[in-house]
Amino acid sequence: MKTVNLAMLGSGFVADFFMQGLANVAGQQVVVNYSRSPQRARDFAARWGVPGCSTDLKEVITRTDIDLFLIALPNEEHAPAALALAKAKRNQVCTKPLARNRREAKSMWDAARKSGALHGYAETEVFAPCVVKARETIERGGVGRVIWVRSRESHSGPHSAHFWDIRKTGGGAMHDLGCHCIAAARYFFGKAGDRIVEVMAWGDTFVHGDKTKGEDNALLVLRFASGGIGHCELSWTTLGGLDLRNEVHGSEGSIFTDVTRGTPIVSFTRKSAGYVVEKADIDFGWTRPLPEEAFAYGYQAEMRHFVECVRDGHQPRETYEDGYIVNCVLEAGYESMRSRKWVKVRY
Repeated sequence: MKTVNLAMLGSGFVADFFMQGLANVAGQQVVVNYSRSPQRARDFAARWGVPGCSTDLKEVITRTDIDLFLIALPNEEHAPAALALAKAKRNQVCTKPLARNRREAKSMWDAARKSGALHGYAETEVFAPCVVKARETIERGGVGRVIWVRSRESHSGPHSAHFWDIRKTGGGAMHDLGCHCIAAARYFFGKAGDRIVEVMAWGDTFVHGDKTKGEDNALLVLRFASGGIGHCELSWTTLGGLDLRNEVHGSEGSIFTDVTRGTPIVSFTRKSAGYVVEKADIDFGWTRPLPEEAFAYGYQAEMRHFVECVRDGHQPRETYEDGYIVNCVLEAGYESMRSRKWVKVRY
């Protein structure tokens, strides 16, 4: 089996989760980490046992021993990195959201497509085992025709200071979390045969107005060509750790997924018990620790998929086209938020 050599572009939160996901993927190795900070690059390499680190992106891209580049950088760095990789005709995978806006996403997709190299969109939600199982049930006709999908993604706010700056990220809670819910709705309805045609959105800032000019709560309604509805609830003000749930309602039944609030373990501790779950606000008292977090969220499955696609020469099932579509829907959502009207999605 050929070993697939990877370059990790980024040294923060997402890069750590990518590494956790890769831990159980056979036939791969991360050979270099790129970071904009020399100290963070060294720390990341030491933490994960990566043999090389660099602050020179051009140098990393020109290395001939790398088979796949994983973009785990802040949102404002996605497009520059992706365009440089496409110019060099290198295989690449980018974390969510693909870009800050529709225009950036289109430039990334066009460049990657023209390069002829592999491009993958690392949207964990549609790789999460429970979500994949739900889709399999739908494909077997278990719930009949899908009519309504409800998704909730919420926590108490971003983990890094730069995430509060909507000029760098592209938006607030809807942009940060809505990409997951849009992807889930497309997946459940069947993205090949149905399309989001218009949206309505609301957003407001209730708690974090001193930190951001973006919304910290939002609702986004998606109307599909089939007439089906996607209902997305997004929040940066929900305490108690990440809340990640989906409901699929069809003509013959319903499916419910709950990764973080329905964990198989509940504990009560009077003192700190260590890490509990992503975005947990406390680590004592009643808690719901999440075992194998990277597996449950879909990081392990998506990393395995992308590595296997490189090895076998296949295009991933989630590509920059999917990321671009999500950005188109988000852009229409923000237009609706401003106009307080239904807005058609422009692709």
